[in-house]
Amino acid sequence: MRLDCKHVWPYISDYIDDTVTPEERRAIEEHLEHCEICSAILDSVHNILVLTADDRIFRLPLGYSERMHERIGAELAKAAPGDSPE
Repeated sequence: MRLDCKHVWPYISDYIDDTVTPEERRAIEEHLEHCEICSAILDSVHNILVLTADDRIFRLPLGYSERMHERIGAELAKAAPGDSPE
């Protein structure tokens, strides 16, 4: 089984959780050996999990939520012109 990036990305979380089949694990690892982008995504997701599992409480910067919602709305509008997000 040979995978490309678009096939690896949906499996990143399952790969970290060790819930992929042995065949999927081998194919993902083979892809990761040669793909810097997917390796960076794997490292980023892993780092996010480590940070969010930390027992310390952290606060988001003031206005972060509003900026995030505006950005998501803008990205959705670009992705589907003519369709407005509900």
